[in-house]
Amino acid sequence: MRRLTRIVLLLTAALFTTLLSASAGSRPSRTTDNLRWHIQFTGPLVVPRDAQYVFLDLFETEASVVSRLTQQGKRVICYLNAGAWEDWRPDATVYPQEILGKPYEGWPGERWVDIRRLDLLAPILQARLDLCRAKGFFGVDPDNLNGFLNDTGFPLTADDQLRFNRWLAAEAHARGLAIGLKNDAEQAAELVTDFDWILVESCVADGWCALTTPFRQAGKPVFAIEYVERGIPKAHICRVAQRYGLSAQLKRRELDAWSKPCWR
Repeated sequence: MRRLTRIVLLLTAALFTTLLSASAGSRPSRTTDNLRWHIQFTGPLVVPRDAQYVFLDLFETEASVVSRLTQQGKRVICYLNAGAWEDWRPDATVYPQEILGKPYEGWPGERWVDIRRLDLLAPILQARLDLCRAKGFFGVDPDNLNGFLNDTGFPLTADDQLRFNRWLAAEAHARGLAIGLKNDAEQAAELVTDFDWILVESCVADGWCALTTPFRQAGKPVFAIEYVERGIPKAHICRVAQRYGLSAQLKRRELDAWSKPCWR
C-alpha cells in the first residue's frame, strides 16, 4: 500500500510539472529564461502583463484577485509561512506555545516552530492549505523549509526536515495544489521528486546557486530572488542566473511591486 501511495505521489508531481510548463507554452528550458513571474507581498498590487506566475500572500489576497489573475491566464501561488510563526496572522493564537521556538533573527514578530510536532502543527497547516485551495490558488509557496540549518531552539535534524517537507508536499498535492521548495537547496537532490519547483533567495549573493541543479536537470522551474539591499549589481546576478539556469529578479526586501528582472 505504501508503495502504491508513493507511485501516485510521483505521478502527481509529474502532472504538476507539466501544468507549470504549460502556461509558458512549452516545458521550461534548462536555462528557464522563458519564465516570467512576479512576487509581491506589500503595497498596491501591480502585476506585469507578461507575468506567467504570480506569488501573493495567502491571508492578504482576496479570492476575487486570484480569480481575476487566473482568468488572465496566470498561475497564482499562495505564500504561507510553514516553518515559522508570525504574530500578526489571524490564526496566530491557534499555535500551542510548546511548538514556538526562538525568534527568527531579523524578522520581528516571527518565531521558529517545532516541525517534529506534526500532531500539533498539522491541523494548522492543513487549514491554511484548505484556505489556499478555497481561494482558487494554483499552488503553494511555503516559507522557511530549512529550520534544521538555523538556531530554532529545537534539535532539528536533516531527517526531521525531509520528513516535514515531504509531508507538506503530499498534503498540498492531495488538495490539487502544486508546491515549491522554498530555499533548502541543501536537500534539493532528495526533494526534487516531491516538489514542483524551487524558489531561492540570495543564492547569488551567498554563492550557493549551484545547489539548485537537481531541479534544473529535472526540467523544473528555478525561481531566484536577489535583494537590492545586498548590493549585488543586476548584471552580475543575470550572468550567474544564466550559468545556473535561474529565472532571477532583483527585489527590495519588503517585496513590494518594484522589481528588476533579468528578462528585461
